[in-house]
Amino acid sequence: MSLSTSVIAFPAVFINQIQVGVVGRTGAGKSSLISALFRLAPIDGHVYIDDVDTGEIALKDLRSKISIIPQEPVLFSASLRYNLDPFDKYSDAEIWKALEQVELKQSVTSLSAEVEAGGANFSAGQRQLLCLARAALARNRLLVLDEATANVDPNTDALIQKSIRKYFADCTVLTVAHRLHTVADSDRVVVMEAGQIVECGHPHDLLQNENGYFAKMVNQLGSASEQSLREIAQKAYLQHIKYVDADDHAQ
Repeated sequence: MSLSTSVIAFPAVFINQIQVGVVGRTGAGKSSLISALFRLAPIDGHVYIDDVDTGEIALKDLRSKISIIPQEPVLFSASLRYNLDPFDKYSDAEIWKALEQVELKQSVTSLSAEVEAGGANFSAGQRQLLCLARAALARNRLLVLDEATANVDPNTDALIQKSIRKYFADCTVLTVAHRLHTVADSDRVVVMEAGQIVECGHPHDLLQNENGYFAKMVNQLGSASEQSLREIAQKAYLQHIKYVDADDHAQ
């Protein structure tokens, strides 16, 4: 997947089946990525998904091919089943499997259980996990998380990231995040400033440049959080190198 809009350097940012984290201060332009993907506003340029200009795709078809988990989840006053499968496309077994993947199966007694408007009878973390289960059912190749874990506790954040790593490995995942730990193990981090991409690379690589944007943001977390994030990024980097080496030997 590649993008090219008024924000620079998109073609080098998005590649199939990787996780891309997008960070930046408030007003840096992160939301413009979401707007570009979903054609929520006119853009100067083009957006390509699988080499297809999204401007040539019917809007309904485009949006149906992208799963999104927003900061404020969309949940209706209806049954749990309807919220996960409003068009009745999936079997009960498939829905239960999706709930199991996000570790909600034990918290749900029945697919006919009532969900209050906005998911008011679920915790903030459970609401986001329900949205993730809905995305697991859709099986789209592009998953967007728009500040999806901003209002959840760190444990739920970690659970969401683990589920994505395990069950969305064949997807391109775009995570717009305020919490830097959320993207510490991403395959690539994009740092935005004033509507432009100012840094892009593996988080471990970016942290080697102490004068870089990402490193400065991490340094402001405090020593304990900074050290934790650096360790997560390094571990992810070493796993990536190991995977690449194994793939090269296999070829």
